[in-house]
Amino acid sequence: MLSRTADHLYWMARYSERAENLARLLDVNYQMSLVPHDAETERSSWNAIIALNSLEYAYAKRHDEVTATKVLHFMVRDETHPSSIYSCLRAARENAHAVRGTLTAEMWETINETWLQLRDQSFAEIHSGGIAAFFDWVKQRASLLRGAMFGTMLRDEAFQFIRLGALLERADNTARILDVKYHGLPGAQQSQGDDLVDANDYYHWGALLRSVSAFEVYRKVYRDVITPERVAELLILREDLPRALHSCMEGVVEILDKVRNSRSDETVRRAGQLYATLRYGRMDAIFERGLHAWLDDFIDSIGDLSVRISEDFLVGA
Repeated sequence: MLSRTADHLYWMARYSERAENLARLLDVNYQMSLVPHDAETERSSWNAIIALNSLEYAYAKRHDEVTATKVLHFMVRDETHPSSIYSCLRAARENAHAVRGTLTAEMWETINETWLQLRDQSFAEIHSGGIAAFFDWVKQRASLLRGAMFGTMLRDEAFQFIRLGALLERADNTARILDVKYHGLPGAQQSQGDDLVDANDYYHWGALLRSVSAFEVYRKVYRDVITPERVAELLILREDLPRALHSCMEGVVEILDKVRNSRSDETVRRAGQLYATLRYGRMDAIFERGLHAWLDDFIDSIGDLSVRISEDFLVGA
């Protein structure tokens, strides 16, 4: 496959996945903001959204204070902000258009229609129509695209590069959500084995699980109250949860092995090494080292893999 084609497919998938992840994160934060709390708690919550995506400087250039409305506008409809949902879906469509002949008709129509529906909506219209309904729409469109891909595409290299982009983006996002929310939510610093989580804590941890579509899965796996340690275990080490780090990296290693070339041996090795820490890892060892430090290293490793994949396979080569 031409590196330029692979590049467009890879970034189409990453931008689509990023838009969905932003919608999930913003939706949960918005729902949590509806619970009565003081102004400082609300400001910290929206600050965490900005920090999660390393956008403190970019936000400060556009806004002089952190409020729910301003953060939502910045993350949803700001045309000048490259990581807003609007910009991500625009970039996904542009990349898809560049390789339209490689995609199936169903995939192209889903991406194009998603962009056309969003393009003509102002933030005021989105907000007045219900911001939660908008987030549901973004998630539904992402699910439609995923369904069209798995249901219609040939399992060739094009399919693999789309999956690769989505899985790397998903792994990075899950790690960032867990890192920021774990240390910001109530009860996160309780000792291991302490299963006492009050009603307010339960609501917050439940919201975090819903942001990665894992609330029902948690109840099925643990059949018990929600505790921070179990949430971390579910989102890091479960190989059968689609948004868990283990599951994402298993897919990345599988794909890299299928598309490897003469320059990618080191990239494949590093991906395998990272996957091994998840396949054979234990939560007690992760907590002993420090969850924040472990997640920081994981995020750095994902960034390193992204750079190497660009050098080995994409137009940056």
